Amino acid sequence: MTISTPRSSRLGLRTTPQQDTVLRRAAKLANKSLTDFILDSACQVAEQTLLDQRLFLLDGEQAQAFVELLDRPVQDNPGLQDLLSRPAPWSN
Repeated sequence: MTISTPRSSRLGLRTTPQQDTVLRRAAKLANKSLTDFILDSACQVAEQTLLDQRLFLLDGEQAQAFVELLDRPVQDNPGLQDLLSRPAPWSN
């Protein structure tokens, strides 16, 4: 990940001596500054964590059951209708 805008936010980290050694050695091997290495690594994990919340994998049987649920006719849901008829909390 290349950051093209100036960095203005600051994060502080405390590490054990072993963690510090590992991070510094890995950054050196990657030809990156310690800051760039930590930021790149943390962002990769953060993006994967966010993707894991949107992507789910199903085997063939599970996929078929999921498709069948999606294909079922719409059912009346008074609770959902009530929720959707209320103004959004942030619009007040």
